[in-house]
Amino acid sequence: FEYMGEDPYLSGRMVVPYVKGVQSNGVAACVKHYALNNQEYNRFTTNVTVDDRTLYEIYLPAFKAAVQEGKAWAIMGSYNLYKNQWCCQNQYTLNDILKGEWGFDGVVISDWGGVHDTDQAVNNGLDMEFGTFTNGLSWSASNAYANYYLSGPYLKGLQEGKFSTDVLDNKARRVLRLMFRTVMDKNRPYGSFVSPEHIAAARKIGAESIVLLKNDGGILPIKNAKKILVVGENAVKMMTVGGGSSSLKVKNEVSPLEGIQERFADAEVVYERGYVGDVGGQYNGVTTGQDLSESRSAEKLIADAVAAAKDADYVIFIGGLNKSEHQDAEGEDRESYELPYSQDTVIEALAAANPKLVVVNVSGNAVAMPWVSKVPAIVQDWYLGSEAGHSLADVLSGDVTPSGKLPFTIGATLADYPIQSEIQYPGIPRKETVKMGIQDKIIYDETYTEGIFVGYRWFEHSAIKPTFPFGYGLSYTTFEYGEPKTSGSIDKGLTVTVPVKNTGSVAGAEVVQIYVSAPESSVERPVKELKGFGKIFLEPGKSGEVKVTLDKASISYFDAQKHDWVAEKGNYRILVGASSEDIRKTVDFKY
Repeated sequence: FEYMGEDPYLSGRMVVPYVKGVQSNGVAACVKHYALNNQEYNRFTTNVTVDDRTLYEIYLPAFKAAVQEGKAWAIMGSYNLYKNQWCCQNQYTLNDILKGEWGFDGVVISDWGGVHDTDQAVNNGLDMEFGTFTNGLSWSASNAYANYYLSGPYLKGLQEGKFSTDVLDNKARRVLRLMFRTVMDKNRPYGSFVSPEHIAAARKIGAESIVLLKNDGGILPIKNAKKILVVGENAVKMMTVGGGSSSLKVKNEVSPLEGIQERFADAEVVYERGYVGDVGGQYNGVTTGQDLSESRSAEKLIADAVAAAKDADYVIFIGGLNKSEHQDAEGEDRESYELPYSQDTVIEALAAANPKLVVVNVSGNAVAMPWVSKVPAIVQDWYLGSEAGHSLADVLSGDVTPSGKLPFTIGATLADYPIQSEIQYPGIPRKETVKMGIQDKIIYDETYTEGIFVGYRWFEHSAIKPTFPFGYGLSYTTFEYGEPKTSGSIDKGLTVTVPVKNTGSVAGAEVVQIYVSAPESSVERPVKELKGFGKIFLEPGKSGEVKVTLDKASISYFDAQKHDWVAEKGNYRILVGASSEDIRKTVDFKY
């Protein structure tokens, strides 16, 4: 839930404008967690083994884009180990790749407590130590910082001639450069908080991100409703508080229930809880102030919801995950792929009671949907912040036509995903311990045996049909794709032009996705890979064009032996789709 999806190209396209936007206001974007930070369980003590091809094709592209295109001013290392070095003090990822190959001129910051050795921190690319778990924190506040690995021990090593002043100067330059780019920039713009423009942007972004997964019989958008039943704890629970470092101090958060009540003021909007999840509302000194206590039994909660559902024009179940432990939270992984708190039972009961059921899943992750065939409408919602309720109501009402696409694959079961062995997760424990600050810890060795086949690459490679594929998302209107045309060349830029027509009755936006396959490759490649996309808004009956330009990177794979990207000569295929599964048109080209 902290990341931007399963595809490296998509993540790279999302991070670049984000970094540029933040830094245009004189605020440094700190891109994290670099790198191979793919679990929370044993996050401090997992040593990752991954081949270089997989590293460069799957796990590094978004970071590279943030550095070379976004010009990020800061990078934060991750907690895990790679090549037996913690990633906040890692020669290969920080010095060789980040600062060497990519030419990064910003600062490398450790995650809190991510440093464990002064020698490696000094020499392997770390510039700023953010927190530590040395015994310095058990001293008085005046002495704590002196015990950081890059504080007293570093100074002592410099005085003894153990460390080069050239390395120190390089760190100082990077820190000073960050200061000049931010607080010492006389042209730094004045900022603002919670302005009307912020609120409007949050609402618009939220609505555009919501994904319509299913809409049998066109029951959405909601029309002519006299009674709407809203069921589910996530309809009322604040989601900005909790989840670890994702927790926010928000001025106001519009809940889904509040948004629905406001938008459908002419209807009777009834609320039933349906289930009890997390009644807490506190994290790191921030409290929601909500009282979510409940005296009814689980059976009574379901019975009350079913009774209220029988005469409702629409039933909207709003559930999913939340920010509590073992869900979408820092520090622990989920314990199950299924929805928690017996929500599946609630959904099944509501589906049997009323055929006009809409399930809204609020989460930052995929979940199992065993009831998918029994529910006519499914909406994938997210943690949308201050305007969450308004964004959802905008889509449910049809004020906004949904245009979001899934950034990950939703598999039917956990067994459909590539992690199938202990060596992949949670790793094999070593027999010996290592010193971490004042504690002895066991290191777990993990190997990414799935290689480049993650996300939709895995599902297609293994011929596994997901519940909903990567890139999927419906609309309240329909779009017709014309025949794609190409111009130019891969060497100088091959432009793919796709005509699109809105063939429905309402205005809407479509995200046209461009995938590339390499059927003649001499090495094993994914069935296809996302290499471009474009969004177009069209009024009913209107047509337009989406243009995407491909280059040599679009057809290249990483050759680990050459340590370079290789674009092979041969025939390639461009696949134009509305999702990774819904391919509308193809066009071939030769390189």
